Amino acid sequence: MTSTLGILDKLVGFDTVSKNSNLELAAYVEEFLEARGFAVHRITDPGGDKTGLYAEKGPDGDGVLLSAHTDVVPVEGQSWTKDPFRLTQEGNRVYGRGTTDMKGYVASVMALADRIAGVDLREPLKIALSYDEEVGCVGIQHMLDRLAPMLGQPRACFVGEPTEMQVAIGHKGKAALRAVCHGQSGHSALAPKFVNALHLATDFVTELRALQDVYAKSGNSDPAYSVPYTTFHVGILSGGRALNIVPDRAELTFEYRHLASDHGKDILSQIQDAAVRVGARYQALCSEARIEVEQYNAYPGLDVVETEGVIAYAQKLAQSNATTKVAFGTEAGFFSELGIPTVVCGPGSMERQGHKPDEYLEIEQLNACDAMMDRILEDISR
Repeated sequence: MTSTLGILDKLVGFDTVSKNSNLELAAYVEEFLEARGFAVHRITDPGGDKTGLYAEKGPDGDGVLLSAHTDVVPVEGQSWTKDPFRLTQEGNRVYGRGTTDMKGYVASVMALADRIAGVDLREPLKIALSYDEEVGCVGIQHMLDRLAPMLGQPRACFVGEPTEMQVAIGHKGKAALRAVCHGQSGHSALAPKFVNALHLATDFVTELRALQDVYAKSGNSDPAYSVPYTTFHVGILSGGRALNIVPDRAELTFEYRHLASDHGKDILSQIQDAAVRVGARYQALCSEARIEVEQYNAYPGLDVVETEGVIAYAQKLAQSNATTKVAFGTEAGFFSELGIPTVVCGPGSMERQGHKPDEYLEIEQLNACDAMMDRILEDISR
């Protein structure tokens, strides 16, 4: 038998920061699973330097789906005291980039595949591994057209993001947007005669803040989240080329993270209306004044109804009576939208360990994940 820690040691050794290829890791996983009787399919990205994997073993049927991503966040600019791409064990912790988010879970899944090798299954085990999750769930969106027909309709899907092995039944959806503000250039000595694109930009930010106030004070609320309402955030604002030139172009990059009860298309419509209002204020001075809004990425939230059977099943497997909702996004919403009962449950803490320098995973958490995998094996065996 191959130990979970031994597999994790191999996985951490692959530098799969999202900007890099994951093909070496994928080849290792592919060879590992095929040697244990899994049918493995590559779902390569449009550029050819990354790939997702779908693997299945067992008779035809619904089965259980285990899902994870293979990319990790960067280490640049962080103060690591250990080699981030070498597994280091100290006491009851193992350190390395991705140990918590989420190669520990991938290692546990692969160790389950190893234990399945000689077992007679009554229903299939299905495994889906993606890429580019850390840059906005991009990889799974490229994979879905090919992945969905292969998946069928598993009776349960577990996305193994770090929840400290609690059963997470919800997270917010997210959209990333870009607003380009068009004004009018001219000499700064005559600035009032021209439309400063940065003025449009800052007015638009004010509109977004006003929209935030509406959602915070009178919008839908879910107390299961630490921030219980839909949020808006401006991350980047740029414009201008020189101090003595009135800028004719400015750009904002921003996002909203929304509750399931607040529909993304409605929020986008409100944002677009705000952009039109701001542009109209300046068009008497410059007919070209306007703001163009583009939504360039989005992923769905997850909101599992408390009565769904997948919750009780997950609690039994994870040996947990509680449920939670998480602040971060996952790929779970994509599987849920396919009609697959889906929850998030995996080892480690995103708040304490994920994306941090000297990322680590407690061995006790990894053992708890392995125990959950053993219960899955018992459940799907004859």
